[in-house]
Amino acid sequence: MKKLVLSVLFVSSMMTAQRMDVVKGNFDFLKDQKEINVQFDYSELTLMKENKSEATYVEERTNELNEKHKNVGDIWAKKWEASKELSWNPKFLELVNVVLSKKDVDVSFQEGLTAAPYTLIVKSVWIYPGWDVMMMKQPAKVTTLLTFVETGNPTNVLAEITSKDAPGDQWGNNFSNETRIGEGYAKTGKSLAQRLLKSVYR
Repeated sequence: MKKLVLSVLFVSSMMTAQRMDVVKGNFDFLKDQKEINVQFDYSELTLMKENKSEATYVEERTNELNEKHKNVGDIWAKKWEASKELSWNPKFLELVNVVLSKKDVDVSFQEGLTAAPYTLIVKSVWIYPGWDVMMMKQPAKVTTLLTFVETGNPTNVLAEITSKDAPGDQWGNNFSNETRIGEGYAKTGKSLAQRLLKSVYR
């Protein structure tokens, strides 16, 4: 029985596999850059298998939690919105920079670097929050579109990458949807850095 439970845990934690594909351009323009501006875009985010708009998802989840416990849903809605600035964006930036710095690559990806020649737009396309119920779990999934543009002329797209189903999970139990999603953004940043190490910083 113990072996069966462990097998279920292993399978459920491995069901998600990230796919990252370059769909346009190349990364030659990055070779001599020391700073890359980063912008995060959640304007067209959808969630769940039904592809709900973010507004619909937040409203439904807020009402669901409020029905169980008064005001809990309203508190959650504030935490959801705050997670973007306090967790998801920082985790992406942290991992892309840590992976590159460990290979002695002297470049920094940060928000607010408006003087930098190039900008990376991290557009959130789809999120599945996953779940964790004691002995079984399903990782979060984060799908993004990563677009490099000229900062002064953002219509000039230099390179574009699709990152599909980046898994978000941690060892042990993690009952917070927002934390699992944050790990998906961390995985996205890590995978992007690894792709750049192969393509640019060899």
